[in-house]
Amino acid sequence: MAGVLRAERVWVETFTGLQVTQFGRLLKVVRERGGDGTLRGRPWLLPLAERVLVVAVYYRTNLTMRQLGPLFGVSSSTVCRVIQRLGPLLAIEPVSRPADAPERLWIVDGTLIPLRDRRVAASSRNYWFSANVQVVVDADTRLVIAAARPVPGTTADAHAWRASGLSRHCEGVTVLGDGAYLNCGMAVPHRKRPGRALLPGEEDDNAAHRKVRARVEHVIGHLKNYKILRDCRQHGDGLHHAVQAVAHMHGLALAS
Repeated sequence: MAGVLRAERVWVETFTGLQVTQFGRLLKVVRERGGDGTLRGRPWLLPLAERVLVVAVYYRTNLTMRQLGPLFGVSSSTVCRVIQRLGPLLAIEPVSRPADAPERLWIVDGTLIPLRDRRVAASSRNYWFSANVQVVVDADTRLVIAAARPVPGTTADAHAWRASGLSRHCEGVTVLGDGAYLNCGMAVPHRKRPGRALLPGEEDDNAAHRKVRARVEHVIGHLKNYKILRDCRQHGDGLHHAVQAVAHMHGLALAS
């Protein structure tokens, strides 16, 4: 029995990046959201815990469904159905306006994610067909507050932000952005005026701004440890569900 438990721990920690207790919390969320379904009709070949593990492993490793099938002793079509069914249930909880909103500091940035779905992706500056995803991060906790639905990678960050609707989540909170978010209602760096250098105080402000805003880039880098965000083969809402699930698992990993 101890050997079985050790094997399960190795599977979870090696292939998902989560500790067993963190994976247990993820499993609890999926169960509370109806992951077991109505229990009518043909039963699943795998119990719920293993189905959640399939989805987490898929997002972490980006193995193909034909590769995941033999690992779990099921067909690739079963793996596909599991991911389609449970993927949306792994999403992060929607964030309401915090009680101490005036004291909070959030940071926003856009990231390009290579995507095979040409209906969403576009050939962008990284020479891939990519989608632009806007991510909002808490500067203190490094938790992902919200992630927008993907838009074509050629979309400017300011336009993607305005179209995302994320500003509703940020009402009353100070939000930092880089120079691409000019006139978006957030704190951005000072810009040089034609023929004039920045004032000494403005240089200091920009240096402090860069130091804090780097945190969102670090978070996005950690999110992309989940290889689904390096080359997403999903179509339709698949990338959106993947980003939401990865943000949830990232939050669980930070909560330890």
